[in-house]
Amino acid sequence: MEKCLYLCVEIYFYNKTIILKTMARAFVFLADGFEDIEALAPVDILRRGGVEVTTVSVMDEQVVTSAHGVGVVADALFAEVSGELADADLLVLPGGMPGASNLFAHEGLREALVAQSERQGRIAAICAAPAVVLAPLGLLAGKRATCYPGFEQAFDDCDYTAELVTTDGLVTTACGPGAAMAFGYELLRQLGLAEAADALQEGMRYNQLKSEK
Repeated sequence: MEKCLYLCVEIYFYNKTIILKTMARAFVFLADGFEDIEALAPVDILRRGGVEVTTVSVMDEQVVTSAHGVGVVADALFAEVSGELADADLLVLPGGMPGASNLFAHEGLREALVAQSERQGRIAAICAAPAVVLAPLGLLAGKRATCYPGFEQAFDDCDYTAELVTTDGLVTTACGPGAAMAFGYELLRQLGLAEAADALQEGMRYNQLKSEK
């Protein structure tokens, strides 16, 4: 049987809704000081939506410590997956400090992000990461983008939206911890999984949360 990116390879049920499991691949990069919810909420949502997600430590060890002292065991070290990044559909950067600065300090990750942009692949970043990582690499030039308030001072050549989540072309940015779930759902949509995103928003009670504002 011919394979394609969105070929259904598994069907499972979530809250009486059928979600197609795809072969889309995403890599979420973790560095010491990352913001817990900004990393793990998108990982949770993407995996529920059928995306193959690999968490990647850019530190020397697989255990990465969050900004709030939570130790998380990444799926792999950067060196172990560097050769696979050329096939990625999406590269994701959580925020948090000094997490975002530690991401930017990793030369291999910087090169991977630039290469992803050059081959027209999707990139996403939340909180401080758009300003601390993407902006200095020129990956937001001429685009609309958001970030955690105050970090927009780094947006010299892009339009700061102050939105919870902004997608411009192949780049999605989000503003902080409170946007983590919306960020995850938007990433599903950008991977062509709008129906899964809609189903998960309902099944995870996110829509109820929005309606009770």
